Amino acid sequence: MKHVAILGSTGSIGRSALAVVDAHPTRLAVVALAAGDNAALLAEQVARYRPDTVAMATGDGVGRLKGLCGGDTPGTIAAGTAGLVAVATHPSADIVICASSGTAGLEAVLAAIEAGKTIALANKEVLVMAGPLVTRAAARRGVSILPVDSEHNAIHQCLHGRSRDEIRRVILTASGGPFRDHDLAALAHVDPEAALRHPTWQMGRKITIDSATLMNKGLEVIEAHWLFGVSADQIDVVIHPQSIVHSMVELVDGSVIAQLGVTDMRLPIQYACSYPERWSGPLPSLDLTRGGRLEFFPPSPDRFPCLALAYRALDAEGTLPVVLNAANEVAVDAFLDRKLGFTSIPRLIAETMDAHTVEEVSSLQVVRRVDAWAREYAREMARGLELTQ
Repeated sequence: MKHVAILGSTGSIGRSALAVVDAHPTRLAVVALAAGDNAALLAEQVARYRPDTVAMATGDGVGRLKGLCGGDTPGTIAAGTAGLVAVATHPSADIVICASSGTAGLEAVLAAIEAGKTIALANKEVLVMAGPLVTRAAARRGVSILPVDSEHNAIHQCLHGRSRDEIRRVILTASGGPFRDHDLAALAHVDPEAALRHPTWQMGRKITIDSATLMNKGLEVIEAHWLFGVSADQIDVVIHPQSIVHSMVELVDGSVIAQLGVTDMRLPIQYACSYPERWSGPLPSLDLTRGGRLEFFPPSPDRFPCLALAYRALDAEGTLPVVLNAANEVAVDAFLDRKLGFTSIPRLIAETMDAHTVEEVSSLQVVRRVDAWAREYAREMARGLELTQ
């Protein structure tokens, strides 16, 4: 029996993780859950899974949760970063599934690593912001970081049992989002509703916008560097509209190994929970005879300038990926609030990156300081861009 703690249990990845627990009741048990602001859903999860420890983002959320749980309140309920850390370091937890969005889970992941927990990582920001800190800590503690993102999970599967010197390149696939065939001039006029209509995946709002700009893939390029020890020039991105091939690895002899599967996040989550074993699961088999053609296209740099910004950040190393991530989050929020045009998202990110003096990621304090600076700078820039639209 593996005991599981989930950061972000009420989000789409967290709910899929609990579905995996439901499918394997004799193999997986929940011991701790953390959520953002959805007290009602967390209360339902508490009643169903009976975790020892739960956390919410704010004290107000904790108060609402206690009222909803009544006499079935877990032994430990905490708020904020301390609550996330309490969930991530639960003494009985074997694996910590980091499904929380944004940067809030960074301290919790580092604490879980120090506590010797296996990390199932679905949060890109953790490695984008603090890749050197996280990977060094994991190596020092002998902790595994298992990717849950479908693309990195696919690469992990393709590389299973292979040495790093066999890798020529890794190839991340991208659906291309809803605007992959749009006329470039039309992109300036798209609205949030159109950007949120992803053609193949059901995801949260922020990651869906990142898919439309291809920043999602740019963040994955940086994440792949830290997960698999490959350089920027060993990481390629291709548009694959069918989303059946989740990613590929080219070996030094020219062979290309691909991982294919249905578009369901339960598959990579179960892989991370079962690794190094394979468990049978509730998902349907992939029917290749009904899949139609498998197409692959190079991403257009004019349509997807955010991808080049991510490669620039990775090449610079240091704190520039922190700035990239922070400015992107500010830009996406402004776009969703209709305060920034779609094509102004990469412009805002680029101008914030241009204003930054890169330094070494030497501590969590450096990461937080640069993150705060980049957010404030980007917010000021966003207000200026709003006035010029």
